[in-house]
Amino acid sequence: MFAALSRHFTIALAVAAALTLSGCGYNDFQRLDEQTKSAWAEVLNQYQRRADLIPNLVETVKGEANFEQETLSRVIEARSRATAIQVTPEMLDDPQAMERFQQAQGQLGSALSRLLAVSENYPNLRANQGFQDLRVQLEGTENRVTVARNRYIESVQAYNVLTRSFPSNLTAMIFSYKPKAGFTVANEAEISAPPRVDFGTQDKR
Repeated sequence: MFAALSRHFTIALAVAAALTLSGCGYNDFQRLDEQTKSAWAEVLNQYQRRADLIPNLVETVKGEANFEQETLSRVIEARSRATAIQVTPEMLDDPQAMERFQQAQGQLGSALSRLLAVSENYPNLRANQGFQDLRVQLEGTENRVTVARNRYIESVQAYNVLTRSFPSNLTAMIFSYKPKAGFTVANEAEISAPPRVDFGTQDKR
């Protein structure tokens, strides 16, 4: 009989603990944590897609005589810096690591925008179908980067609100759930206006 009572008491404690954890946001932390990781993975996927397009873009531009080598070099160097950053799950909880990552990606975006702007001065590039196809792919990728970053920011915001709100903040303290690092204010302002890819016209004078 004692064993039966003990078993019932253990079950009751387990049910009470489950209800307490649920009521204090434990399950929400699990859900939002996975949602944030998924959103971040999509951001990385789109940045990688952009990086993968650059070598072909560079090779195409190299075929244009007298193209500005400084502009081309900046793109190559910016891509190298951006892809050299080791991306780990811990980065989401490290504001400084996130800042370095954002800066590297921002520099690459700026270098690409400069290269595409300069290319407008070269009629042969504007008439090169391969180059134009790459520009279309880059424009689409930049748009997808913007969408992915927006989703990540929203996911981080929901997670961080949970960590700071009562009573879920108590659960955060008990299980060491800390606010996640998001994009900086400057980055958040930029995402509303993705890098502009001006196609111009084929008969531009």
